[in-house]
Amino acid sequence: MSSTDTYGTESHKKRAMDWFSRLRDDLCMALELIETDVEGPNGSSDLEPGVFQRKSWQRPAEDGTDGGGGTMAVMRGRVLEKAGVNISEVKGEFSPEFRKNIPGAEADPRFWAAGISVVIHPRSPLVPAAHMNTRMIVTQKAWFGGGGDLTPVFPDDEETALFHRAYKDACDRFDGSYYPKYKKACDEYFYLPHRDEPRGVGGIFVDNLNSGDWESDFGFIQEIGRSFMGIYPQLVRRAMDLPWTAAQKQAQLIKRGRYVEFNLLHDRGTLFGIKTGGNTEAILMSMPPEVHWP
Repeated sequence: MSSTDTYGTESHKKRAMDWFSRLRDDLCMALELIETDVEGPNGSSDLEPGVFQRKSWQRPAEDGTDGGGGTMAVMRGRVLEKAGVNISEVKGEFSPEFRKNIPGAEADPRFWAAGISVVIHPRSPLVPAAHMNTRMIVTQKAWFGGGGDLTPVFPDDEETALFHRAYKDACDRFDGSYYPKYKKACDEYFYLPHRDEPRGVGGIFVDNLNSGDWESDFGFIQEIGRSFMGIYPQLVRRAMDLPWTAAQKQAQLIKRGRYVEFNLLHDRGTLFGIKTGGNTEAILMSMPPEVHWP
């Protein structure tokens, strides 16, 4: 983790964390605006428009020194039943059993990691749940990762096409090979092997991104966040004023069970957070507020 590492300098770390913080603020504003604009069943409910509540946390390092921390921003609204937009910046040493799983950590267990994690569970079963995260990690190596994916209860071809088009456009602005590669990675990653089914309709999934050009890679990671902020509120607004039935709501609660199963059994971010001593409440922010299993 040398200061001469041209891909993981202190300047790079600061710029990445500044971006994650700014994206958090912009996303929270965009999602809060949805809460005030709704006119359908949610708008006529007794619930007040949701507002994000922020809560900071600190992580002590293994030797008791400053291990960084983060800020949770969680909203429980009338359109978005539970929305979390968390940022974190942590540092320390990987545990011996975890080092072999992280590039560059076996020889030197020290690490620095920062990122933003977004999970949204709408109240309406006609509005898709969504996930987006981007991160930068520095060990003896350094890289970016992240992506975004959509989990509707009732897949809609036009909605799916709009979401994928947003990410294809984002990828194509940097490299024509990115979209097919990262779409395939998303389809393979967000899959429940014990049920032999995908979690949702996909998106893109990026890991270990280090092309040797930090500025280009950072620009692409920023574009992942901007693209999500551009397309997801549009998809919410397409369906947030439509009425739904009790049977559709029940189907949503069962679908949420699949989300829980994936995040607890297969999600690498959940494992990373737990293994690095992260805040449990923030790590499990992705869990839906209500779920049923048939």
